[in-house]
Amino acid sequence: MTLKPFISIITPAFNEEKSLSIFYQRLFGVLNSLHIKYEWMVVDDHSNDSTYTVLKNIADKDKNVHAVRLSRNHGSHKAITAGLHLATGDCAIVMATDLQDPPEIIPKLIDKWKSGFQIVWAVRSNREGETNVTKSLSRFYYWLMKRVVGVEELPSTGADFFLIDRKVIDALKLFKESNVSIFSLLAWMGFNQESIFYVKQARMHGKSGWTFRKKMKLVIDSITSFSHFPIRLMTYIGFIAAFSGFVYALFVIYNFVLGQPDSGWSSLMVVVLILGGFQLIMAGILGEYLWRAVDESRRRPQFLIESSTEKDK
Repeated sequence: MTLKPFISIITPAFNEEKSLSIFYQRLFGVLNSLHIKYEWMVVDDHSNDSTYTVLKNIADKDKNVHAVRLSRNHGSHKAITAGLHLATGDCAIVMATDLQDPPEIIPKLIDKWKSGFQIVWAVRSNREGETNVTKSLSRFYYWLMKRVVGVEELPSTGADFFLIDRKVIDALKLFKESNVSIFSLLAWMGFNQESIFYVKQARMHGKSGWTFRKKMKLVIDSITSFSHFPIRLMTYIGFIAAFSGFVYALFVIYNFVLGQPDSGWSSLMVVVLILGGFQLIMAGILGEYLWRAVDESRRRPQFLIESSTEKDK
């Protein structure tokens, strides 16, 4: 490691035209105070506003700023992947441009990295501007990932602001999976990991592009990428249903012997509806795994770059 390490700051951006200039001033105020070499790599996830225009204007004035625009909206995880593939630093710090992740936390991440840790998570001790429902669902997701799926290294309250060493970046490039949570993948990869805590601030401008549909896809991707639990659960449910059917058959036979046969219409409809529902759920779970297997077999690029400030100069 050199005396003056080269730090890559990677930020995915989607419709952040109002936040970029403020973020830029705060970010480079912090980085310049550290007296290190750095680059700011911004990945515009095909924004609908003037995000990329703002980035080009900043890049024209500052040689440390590099920006690319993806050919379509891929989501923040693909945007982060693109940034990590393009980063050239000794380590990379991934953070949001919406000012929820304070740039002032960066020195703490770098200090941990210099002390030997290869993955340093900035863990949310509190989240300002979020509803209790959102916080509760987030905690449940991370509990599910740690206790059910088995990615125990993942921080309990979540972390999407982190630093990773060059060795981790190079290792991450070996993974070609399209449908995966990059945070869960990093936690699963191992390496020497540490955490610091900070307060995630409320958004200063705009609204989050992290929709319910995208959140649900993340949950499904996270579970199917790291666990066979849903398929194993289907087996358990099948055994329970078969056993229940056997017990119910004995009950029917017992009533018949006593001369009290049950008309059975209501109970039959309940059994049919419940079993039919379970079968559809099971088919859906198998379909999710099958679709991801087919999607991975296509070997399509994880992202496509539409334009770059380096080429536009």
